[in-house]
Amino acid sequence: MSGHRPSNGRSFVDQLEETFIALILGLMTLITFANVVARYVFNSNILWGLEVTSILFAWLVLFGVSYCVKKTAHLGVDAVVNLLPPAARKGITLLAALFCIIYAFLLLKGGWDFWANFANLPATTGRWFPTGFQEKFLAKGWYETSDVVIPEMFQFLADWFNDGDRYEKVPRLVPYVMMPIGAALLLFRFIQAGLAIYTGKQSMLIASHEAEDAVEDAAARVRGE
Repeated sequence: MSGHRPSNGRSFVDQLEETFIALILGLMTLITFANVVARYVFNSNILWGLEVTSILFAWLVLFGVSYCVKKTAHLGVDAVVNLLPPAARKGITLLAALFCIIYAFLLLKGGWDFWANFANLPATTGRWFPTGFQEKFLAKGWYETSDVVIPEMFQFLADWFNDGDRYEKVPRLVPYVMMPIGAALLLFRFIQAGLAIYTGKQSMLIASHEAEDAVEDAAARVRGE
């Protein structure tokens, strides 16, 4: 499921997530710092700064959720599971992975259904499982963000989504597109984790106890055990 892996051991999806997470963190820091300087030094304000930072933070969360699945960095309670024999523990972990896959699939459907009309696309029909696409829907490609002025170079979006009428602000379809993308990445990561658990390459979905074990080992060395 991870696709072709480069020589450094990271897949294309790994590199994509890590790159975007780094870029988003950098942009959030830069915009926030610039806004503080503008406010307290020049008694001014970057009007679009707060909205852009809020959008980037939402993107960071959506990227981070799937990336943490890959790194088994999500927290969980495994006190009872660890009391089970290895075969039962693996079965319970696979069942948990299955539930997570179903959950991510529902998120993907919901994310697409929310974003689609903003991109003049049909949402899916069916309450839980997609049974098709809407035949009639209200196209919302003309909806814009509140403060983020659209750069001139992106006015081609007006031809694609707004019947040629120029946008004054960035259309909402741009920030909202991360909802289906983030859900798709999460689904991919849970499927990837499920297969790794099934094949024995991975033992759990949540954060491991490596740090705990390292502390115990260090304490044992101090005691001379």
